[in-house]
Amino acid sequence: MQSQPPQSASAPGPAPVVDVEQAEAALVEHYPRLVRLAYLVLPPSLGRNRRVLTAHALTQRSLPRGRKPGVAVAIPAQQGGGHRRDPGYAYVRLQVVRGALDAGLPLTWRSWPRRAQLPPLLPQVRGLRLFPRSGGADELALDQRLAKLSGAARAAYVLRGLEALDDAGVRMVLTAAGCDDPDDALAEADAVEARYALLASPEFDPCSLHARPTDLMRRRQHLKAAGVAALATLVCGALLGLPGDGWGPDGAAAPPYAQNPAAQAALDPGKLTVAATGAWRRSARTDFSVWPARGSLVDDKALLRRALAVWARPGESVQVSATPGTPSGAPPGPAQLLYAGEVDAARVVLLYDGLRIVRYAEPKEGTSGAALDFARVDGASGPEASALVVNRADGNVRYLTAPWVRSAAVRDLLKPAGQALALRRDADGVTEPFAGPAQSGRCTSWNALRMRDHSGAVRMVTDLGELTPARLTAGRPEAPREAAPADWTKSACSLASVRSHGVRSVNSWAYARQTLPETGAAAQWVCTRAETWRGAGSRSLAQFQTADGPTGAVAAKAEDSPACGPREPRVLAGVRWKSPGGNWYLLGAGSKDVTSLTASGGDQVQGNVLAARTERTARARLTGTLADGTKVPTLR
Repeated sequence: MQSQPPQSASAPGPAPVVDVEQAEAALVEHYPRLVRLAYLVLPPSLGRNRRVLTAHALTQRSLPRGRKPGVAVAIPAQQGGGHRRDPGYAYVRLQVVRGALDAGLPLTWRSWPRRAQLPPLLPQVRGLRLFPRSGGADELALDQRLAKLSGAARAAYVLRGLEALDDAGVRMVLTAAGCDDPDDALAEADAVEARYALLASPEFDPCSLHARPTDLMRRRQHLKAAGVAALATLVCGALLGLPGDGWGPDGAAAPPYAQNPAAQAALDPGKLTVAATGAWRRSARTDFSVWPARGSLVDDKALLRRALAVWARPGESVQVSATPGTPSGAPPGPAQLLYAGEVDAARVVLLYDGLRIVRYAEPKEGTSGAALDFARVDGASGPEASALVVNRADGNVRYLTAPWVRSAAVRDLLKPAGQALALRRDADGVTEPFAGPAQSGRCTSWNALRMRDHSGAVRMVTDLGELTPARLTAGRPEAPREAAPADWTKSACSLASVRSHGVRSVNSWAYARQTLPETGAAAQWVCTRAETWRGAGSRSLAQFQTADGPTGAVAAKAEDSPACGPREPRVLAGVRWKSPGGNWYLLGAGSKDVTSLTASGGDQVQGNVLAARTERTARARLTGTLADGTKVPTLR
């Protein structure tokens, strides 16, 4: 959990004096926040491992030197003031920002390097590469935008978002940190969208880290001195082999760990398998194995070699993400090429190894910002193998559709009466960009991709932040059908709760209908269940939906429960409901196999719906009974 920055009052006064004890107390209490601040301000060109270690080093060196009485420090105003001032925190924060700005200055022969520009003496980690946990597409996009800013502009953006400083406070900190023109920095920071909530993501948390080995085989085979010499030779050879400022043969990949025939075959673009153009027409199944290789760059051997090398050995600068339960290791053998082409501002390669879809992307210009994404797709066929996300940019998404898809359109699930918006596709099956579901804020629309295949069947999928869109179905769990927009009108916004969860499909089941007391209005009970590619981690959500409500009220939810699924197609849930006349009722409903309901207050009814008077603060427990006497608890 991140500590909150100390809030300050806005009343002016003399600058307080900070001694070592105050600064040390602030440093210990707010260490994770200060390290995150340093990590965000440091230039991404340092690489994630160096950036993590430098952020910790700058924070640990932020205390005043010696045991003198102290130094004066000005405290900028923060939004939401009213709490006690903390001059100790203001002092160490200023030192962290100053050090991070110094670390981003270029080294020149005309002056001695500053301490922050050199690799940190402490902390030191040998034999491991450290990097924060990977976030989603939004965090990657924000990191790329921040990387294009100057150090001062990056600091201004972070001080606004992470520290909640107003512009006057940011200007005060930047001036004290040695910035020549804080106003220019603020203006440059204004060009980046204010998505400050993302700054608290695990993507930017240098205190919660992953570790990977640097070079296992060489350490086992050589003495320390011989290993250092071999590593120096390898680095020099790699630098000499780079063609100017462009990509090397292996792109952003790390040095190879071992040489063996199987590994070499998996990295050879000439051994990539390719399905014939019409293979899907003759195949007994329609899955990713019958997708032909498409795209304008399928013959670019250099690009394909970089993609395979980065897949096997992603370097420190590569942004790696994987859906839950998806291994992110090297390919076990030659993979299948699905797509290689230019999409928006990137070159994209899609590969398939029988278990996973792997997306490699690199910018058209420059050699930084390569990304590697993994998604598990074992057992995918038909609707689940009909589309892949090929790119996301600025809230829009593009899909690569299967060869058997004849047409594509966009449907807003919140507007079932609206018309479908036809999507243009290029010759390779890549759709034009369209707005994906909102990542945050109010849920005012939820777009889904509607596809019609060669047989005329219509399928709907939606983007949940992963390479594979989630299939939408409706009906009883043991025999679901393809969903229509009306099935998801009041439940679509609940899909945000399973974003980036490795979801394979989501089913919406209207399991009961009920007449409301006093009003006689109709209401329905709906259970939505998200199934994952890995099997574990399924999520069920019971909702109470009225005719006049835009969305349903969540009545109960459960994770890793068989209820509401094909193994146990039954569910029971209840809510407290206030009538227009001001009376409170306990409403409950079970699936059709529930023959009676009993409330803890003694109310009992025959059937699968119940409406009993209750008090607003009363705690009630609902139990259902099947025809054979089996008790059914509420979903939880």
